[in-house]
Amino acid sequence: MEKNRENEMIYFFTQIPFLGPAVMEKMLERAGSISEIFNIEETQWIEWKLLSPGKAESLAKAKENFSSITAEYHSLEKRGIKFITILDEAYPKRLRQIKHYPWGLYVRGSLPGEEKPVLAIVGSRTATRYGMELARCFGQELAGAGVEIVSGLAAGVDGAGHRGALQGGGRTFGVLGCGINICYPRENYPLFEQMLETGGIISEFPLGTKPLAQNFPVRNRIISGLSDGVLVVEARERSGSLITAEFALDQGKDVFAIPGRVTDPGSAGCNQLIQHGAPLIQNPGDILEIFGVCYEKTLRIHEKSEKGLAKKEKMVYSVLDLQPKNIDDVVKEAGLPLSEGMMLLLDLELKGFVVHEGGNYYSRK
Repeated sequence: MEKNRENEMIYFFTQIPFLGPAVMEKMLERAGSISEIFNIEETQWIEWKLLSPGKAESLAKAKENFSSITAEYHSLEKRGIKFITILDEAYPKRLRQIKHYPWGLYVRGSLPGEEKPVLAIVGSRTATRYGMELARCFGQELAGAGVEIVSGLAAGVDGAGHRGALQGGGRTFGVLGCGINICYPRENYPLFEQMLETGGIISEFPLGTKPLAQNFPVRNRIISGLSDGVLVVEARERSGSLITAEFALDQGKDVFAIPGRVTDPGSAGCNQLIQHGAPLIQNPGDILEIFGVCYEKTLRIHEKSEKGLAKKEKMVYSVLDLQPKNIDDVVKEAGLPLSEGMMLLLDLELKGFVVHEGGNYYSRK
């Protein structure tokens, strides 16, 4: 009964924006117990300089609504939501080890396994098709080998990593920068729902919290905290992905990076991580070896067989890559006239080997 009462109090505290984990830790140090944090007079917090007079007054007013807030807490289960606190055995052990861990987590579905290796795949929201395909392939291969995948369910690399994990038949978990009853971005809603079947959605933010910009750096510490390592795929020099990597390093986690071209601003962050000592990752096997996972599969980005293609089609296909290439460069490298090269590219596109990226640019599928 006492634990349930304290869980109600934790739920209450998490509804008050200025009572974040860092403040709560200081309050607990002073009060000695969660119950005492609730019972101590607001003037005492002012005297201890842990709350300003305005915040102390707001806390006192919030206590007047304690019964309605606890009623909401007890209604969560009917809505398919679990609220797991630091008092619960189900609270992730990895997360307990980080600085300023959240006092409560809203969970739909399940949490990552304690005994399974867990990898975060993060990267640019505006990733190239090359970066998206890499994230998907890594997610698929690693999940197929038993590694659980965590990311932020954002556009770009995050979503691609989640999708790959599902394609690999594995488990994947999204950590949100908004309330767990909100899917952001909206176009990821089908992915959001699919992840609930074998994995889960997690947030520390109260229900209805909008996806405000300031929430995402905060949630990144949970992405890294739930993981044994973080793989960065296509990140700019200043990006949320590098914030996640910094959290991971502070938490004693491994950080991995996939290299990119030195002229590509979208890969500058990854190249910088490698320059500063992050292991350069070329295929999922590199990570599986570090995690000590036995595996048989290797990364195969170009899965389509060239069998059945005519000689000149093979010539054109061989000069293409996942990075879009201008048709002038394609025909020059293949040693073909422009008109013939255009026809061959069209044939390859119809056969599903080539993607027309718009304008005069083409890439492998």
